[in-house]
Amino acid sequence: MKKPIIKTLIGRTDIVDFPKLELFGIDIKIDSGAYTSSFHCHHIEVENEVLKCQFLDPKHEKYHEKYFYFKEFFQKNVKSSNGSIENRFIVETEILIFNEVHNIELSLTERGSMMYPVLLGRKFLSKKFIIDTAKKNLSFKKLNKKNQ
Repeated sequence: MKKPIIKTLIGRTDIVDFPKLELFGIDIKIDSGAYTSSFHCHHIEVENEVLKCQFLDPKHEKYHEKYFYFKEFFQKNVKSSNGSIENRFIVETEILIFNEVHNIELSLTERGSMMYPVLLGRKFLSKKFIIDTAKKNLSFKKLNKKNQ
């Protein structure tokens, strides 16, 4: 008999960590309309077959000028919310949410004008979460209760 998959309730927004990137307390928005998860970054370029970029935006409170380097990455066409198709770099890293570390693929894109630097899409959410759009910051609240 198949063991049922237990899904965690997630709200429309949350606050998570990306431990491998040393980025903590990052605001995210759940986007069930997007297939791929995305992270705002800039100065995205490939040098000697290594992807180089800076995460967040200089105006963001957690921004620092550190460059990140990825030896493993690929490119993929992604349709944005306005219907245009962009060729984006995709990297794999880890996300800490609900006190669990998960692997996640992130498309890198300029999202400076957006309120949330990270969108979590269906590829990451499916089989793990159920979305309640009336709730927010459930992972962050759970983590804070545990630390009190």
